[in-house]
Amino acid sequence: MTGAKIRVLIADDEGMIRSALAALLRLEGDIDVIAECADGEQAVAAAERLQPDICLLDLEMPGLDGVEVTERLRRTVAARCVIVTRHARPGVLRRALAAGVAGFLPKSRDAGKVAEVIRRVAGGARYIDPEIAADALSDERCPLTNRELDVLRLGRRGETTAQIARALSLAPGTVRNHISIVLTKLSVDTRQQAVLVARERGWI
Repeated sequence: MTGAKIRVLIADDEGMIRSALAALLRLEGDIDVIAECADGEQAVAAAERLQPDICLLDLEMPGLDGVEVTERLRRTVAARCVIVTRHARPGVLRRALAAGVAGFLPKSRDAGKVAEVIRRVAGGARYIDPEIAADALSDERCPLTNRELDVLRLGRRGETTAQIARALSLAPGTVRNHISIVLTKLSVDTRQQAVLVARERGWI
């Protein structure tokens, strides 16, 4: 990135945090914050339009979360994505890396550290916060199969069994069987509880 500023898009649904971080990063001589977005859909649209070098994404946003934004942009934008999160659950790290995230750090890090990570990622490196990496190594493995995770992921906003079945090209009865197995594996009573457990552990 020699001689040119690193063009950064920031997406965070907390306006005060988003504005403060943008203001602090603009104080860095080699970083140019070109967009501030309040949710995942805005981030995708702005990134596709502006083609930033780095997308700095909050993990938990309305609609598309930071990892889902990364998955969408991987097909259309050359930008590298960095996830910041208040709740750095180890399971989320595995999901983020699978989506192609290049950086992952907690919101507790100061703006100077965020700027350092942006520079490293813009230079082609990957950065994972050491504490999160250590926690991920000791975290329990997900007991659900990829298909069971698909069923939970597609039903996490209350979609019906029929809607999930259509999306996965499965019979409704097969989806119900998957849900029954998931409930047994996670020792919960409802699909909503299973979704909460899976999200809390970073599996979906």
